[in-house]
Amino acid sequence: MARPLPSQGREEMIGPKGVIKKIEFVRTITKALYSLGYERTGAVLEEESGIPLYSSMVNLFRKQILDGNWDESLITLHKIGLDDENILKSVSFLIFEQKFFENLEKNRIMEALETLRSEITPLGINKKRVHEFSSCIVSPSQRILLGFANVGTETLKPRMKLLEELQKMLPPSIMVPERRLEHLVEQALGVQREACYFHNSHESCLSLYTDHQCGKDQLPSHTTQVLQEHHDEVWFLQFSNQGKYLASSSNDKSAIIWEVHEDRELTLKHKLIGHKKSVLMVAWSPDDSHLLTCGMEEAVRRWDVHSGECLYVYEKTGLGLISCGWLLHGKQLFSGVTDKTICFWDLDGKELDCWKGQRTSKTSDVAVTKDGRQIISMCQETVILLLDKETKIQTLIEEEQTITSFSLSEDDNFLLVNLINQEIHLWNIRNDPKLVTTYKGHKRSRFLIRSCFGGLEQAFIASGSEDSQVYIWHRSTGDLLEALPGHSGTVNCVSWNPSNPHMLASASDDHTIRIWGLSKVNRKRKETYSNGTVLHLCNGSSK
Repeated sequence: MARPLPSQGREEMIGPKGVIKKIEFVRTITKALYSLGYERTGAVLEEESGIPLYSSMVNLFRKQILDGNWDESLITLHKIGLDDENILKSVSFLIFEQKFFENLEKNRIMEALETLRSEITPLGINKKRVHEFSSCIVSPSQRILLGFANVGTETLKPRMKLLEELQKMLPPSIMVPERRLEHLVEQALGVQREACYFHNSHESCLSLYTDHQCGKDQLPSHTTQVLQEHHDEVWFLQFSNQGKYLASSSNDKSAIIWEVHEDRELTLKHKLIGHKKSVLMVAWSPDDSHLLTCGMEEAVRRWDVHSGECLYVYEKTGLGLISCGWLLHGKQLFSGVTDKTICFWDLDGKELDCWKGQRTSKTSDVAVTKDGRQIISMCQETVILLLDKETKIQTLIEEEQTITSFSLSEDDNFLLVNLINQEIHLWNIRNDPKLVTTYKGHKRSRFLIRSCFGGLEQAFIASGSEDSQVYIWHRSTGDLLEALPGHSGTVNCVSWNPSNPHMLASASDDHTIRIWGLSKVNRKRKETYSNGTVLHLCNGSSK
């Protein structure tokens, strides 16, 4: 038996700052020991500390619940010291509910009916639930729908579940919440993680032994590989949604699919040949099985990622296509057109819709939210249009400088906007668009430069630059963290692997793609070059 609690008075405090109440601390540890199955150890702690996990009255209440002594448990409940009448009613309701269903399962219909009439109904709460109880008397199948089937055949588990539910309702000073210690530890780790300026590692890196703090070495700042299969400027690149592939497009009229292996090395999977002009961009289908490539004011082609074969060519007579993307879980696609419209197709090339008017500019990006509801496009040089397809409500993002490109965050709530004045703006577009952060430092005077979200939970921003460097900023603060040298020409586009926060890719006018990662200890840093070429001629057709 545990020793009696020390005399009441000023509570004993522990910890370096003296803010932890010893009794609460010990009871929380004791609860954790019991929850982990260390029954004897928990009992020893109660005995040695003289601090019982529960008062004698609460222990009696718990025993009465597990034994099914419902009437006695209600008497004890009123002796525990609850002041809140609403809590008393809610706890009583759950106890009577269990009593009701156990009577039903034992075919004590009259007793169940009496509990419903004289004990549950007078509480005057949860009337909808009370009506459902009534239907259970008439229709036993209703019990299954309410989750109370066969409670009479195995009473201990339902009663344990009831006890867990009661514990959630009773004040923590009476019954320590389940898994409270784990919750406190996770909360502390979460605070450390959020305060970590360079945090870019998965949860497995967090330890209870030391305070968590990442350094800049968690950013992909070292060249791990150089890919040089393109024979002209590389304009665009994008990792697949699952991070298993990288696609790139070039002024050499080709696109390439690279495979990302488990050892983080990339190899050429397919070289996609078929465009008659430079390839502006690529777009992965949601399941990464297909890839769209868009020629410069030419056509959009759909490729099979596994085989590398061209499956279809989408084009409009007398007009050129300038962007591409996916809709409806990969069942439809869209493209910006040189006549400033946005066209929508099914996979077989049937044109479903074409939005005319000032929907796009001639050098526009187009994006669609994952639910397919909102279309985002440039409608003027300094204006981005957010159009709700269902309500037809139009919202504008108005910049003072010319917009050169934009990209949408993974959660569809933020838009990263590149401007001609060497600034990148982060806009919150959840409700009314609001400018959140500005990023500066990279160089842009003549060319189209693209930026991206990236890192763990997209906590960083990366961008290309005309000074041949890759720039990385802290997303929340806007602080410039890295300027990575390596390329010998303008860096046109960057892409962060969505599955690996330590992998970043950059495309440059120097005809190469650089893969950036962490420095590897005890291994000489060297650049490896891709080799081998696989050509796939387009055999698709436009209909």
